[in-house]
Amino acid sequence: MIHDPLFEPPGHLLTPDDREVPQRVTRLRELGLGQAPDPEFDAFARELAEAARRLADADHAPFAMVNFVTDRQFLAGLYAPPAPGADPGGAVQLGREVPLDHGYCPHVVVRRKALVLDDVCDYPRFAGNPVVDKLGIRTYVGAPLIDHTGTTLGTICIVDSEPRPWGHPGLHLIKERAADLVQMIRRREELLP
Repeated sequence: MIHDPLFEPPGHLLTPDDREVPQRVTRLRELGLGQAPDPEFDAFARELAEAARRLADADHAPFAMVNFVTDRQFLAGLYAPPAPGADPGGAVQLGREVPLDHGYCPHVVVRRKALVLDDVCDYPRFAGNPVVDKLGIRTYVGAPLIDHTGTTLGTICIVDSEPRPWGHPGLHLIKERAADLVQMIRRREELLP
């Protein structure tokens, strides 16, 4: 499905209006987050992908990300599964910077609530997103990272090329792991000078 603004349903926003960006940018700078890949967040994303694989009883782990959202999306933590048919070390190549109109995390940040899309194509609001055609994304589970100041820093998310029946177990997993990451960020903040 190709995105055509002339055929958008009324009220459809490919990228939601996010009025908290200035506050988020300031908070991310204070925490030293969102500017560079982070090995600890990469490890977190790998663990999240494996937990999602087990939950879905799938033969492969999905993509998993720690995403800080400002005027762009920055994947400070990223797990990309091996490409089909590639050697065991050959992961799908995905950049760390993603435009705001690619994906569903900006919606999660603005909503400040988790979002579960078992099959993105079942939701007209989300089916026209560029990641469907460009990357073949068919499923999404994401939760906001809301720190102790009340600032939504970004999200953690799971995406895959096949629809998955995440349901309540997927919602529980993503919310629980988001809370874990917020605590990890809080511990880091306590060590800042």
